[in-house]
Amino acid sequence: MQRKPLFLQGARDTLPILIGVAPFGMIYGVLAVKAGLSVAAAQGMSVILFAGSAQFMLVQLLGAGTPWFVAVASAFIINLRHALYSASIAPYTQRLSPLWKGLLAYVLVDEVYAVTITNFERNAARPAQHWYMLGSGLALWTGWQLGTALGIFLGAQIPEGLSLDFTLAVTFIALLVPTLKDRPMLLAALAAGITAVAANGLPYKSGLMLAALAGILAGLWSDRAWQKPG
Repeated sequence: MQRKPLFLQGARDTLPILIGVAPFGMIYGVLAVKAGLSVAAAQGMSVILFAGSAQFMLVQLLGAGTPWFVAVASAFIINLRHALYSASIAPYTQRLSPLWKGLLAYVLVDEVYAVTITNFERNAARPAQHWYMLGSGLALWTGWQLGTALGIFLGAQIPEGLSLDFTLAVTFIALLVPTLKDRPMLLAALAAGITAVAANGLPYKSGLMLAALAGILAGLWSDRAWQKPG
């Protein structure tokens, strides 16, 4: 049976990524506590949502008293990229049962996609490759949950008067810069950043939603405008 070796290989290939992921989980846990979330709510968000960038955004919005529908809409827009990931791996998972598809969809985050799509493309003819993705996803999930738990513990020890708002911006910059590898990504980042600054004064933090939409539209336009003819 190839299931166990594939599962373990997926987990092993993901372990180096945990060096960078776990600290972000810890920062999220700290910020969640400082934003007023209970221990159960902070950890529960990591378990249920399991989407780092969306979690950071929700913590910021909830801490600022943003209405829940604006926060949910912002998280939805941020996570739209997961639909692209899903479409990319669909040819390799189309024969799986709905239960398997649901499980793999739950762990389909940026890092897991990056690890598993390469494996799918190289080993498409070999059976049971979904076990590789499951191993990768559960390894990352475990690292994120442990990082969150540690951050929640540390956040509870930090004095109330100490502001950690700056760490959110630093974290997003650290997540963003490595992804700026081509012109569409750069233009998307610039459009979103300029829009966010210009719309900063809008009520309900709606400027964040406008910035996300501006980034998506700018990236799509740029990708089509500079796409090389086949």
